[in-house]
Amino acid sequence: MAYAKRIGVLTSGGDCPGLNAVIRGVVKSANCHGYDVVGFLKGYEGLVDPVCYVPLNQKNTSGILNQGGTILGSTNKGRFNATVGESQRAELDRDLLVGVETTFEQLNLSGLICIGGDGSLRIAQQFHEFGLPVVGVPKTIDNDL
Repeated sequence: MAYAKRIGVLTSGGDCPGLNAVIRGVVKSANCHGYDVVGFLKGYEGLVDPVCYVPLNQKNTSGILNQGGTILGSTNKGRFNATVGESQRAELDRDLLVGVETTFEQLNLSGLICIGGDGSLRIAQQFHEFGLPVVGVPKTIDNDL
C-alpha cells in the first residue's frame, strides 16, 4: 500500500489521567514531521462502518491538557471487545480486520497510534499481525500493564 503522510490516533478502554496529553503530544510531534493527524472517535469502533473521525491539529488540541477524559471518547464494548480472561485473547473476525484495512486505504493512513490498556493493546497486536502499521501507547488505571 502507498500511504500519505497521515496517521490516526485513538483511545480505547477505560478512562485514566493523561489521555489528552498523549493526544496533544502525538499531534505536535506528527505536525513537526509533516504528518496530518486524524482522531478516531469511540475507540476502535470509530475505525469501521460508520467510520467516525475528526482532523486533529495544534489549534484544536491546544487547550485540552487540563480537560479530564479524552476528547476522542473511548469504549471497551462493541465489535472489538477482546476481553476473554487473563493472558487469553479473543481473535478478531477477519472481516473486521479487512474493514480496518479499508479505512487505512480510504484515509491514506501511514499508521495508527492506539492508546490503551492490556486488552486494547491486544487488539493493536492483532492489527500488527494482520499487517497494519500500528504503535501502542500503554495506559492504565488498574496498574496492570
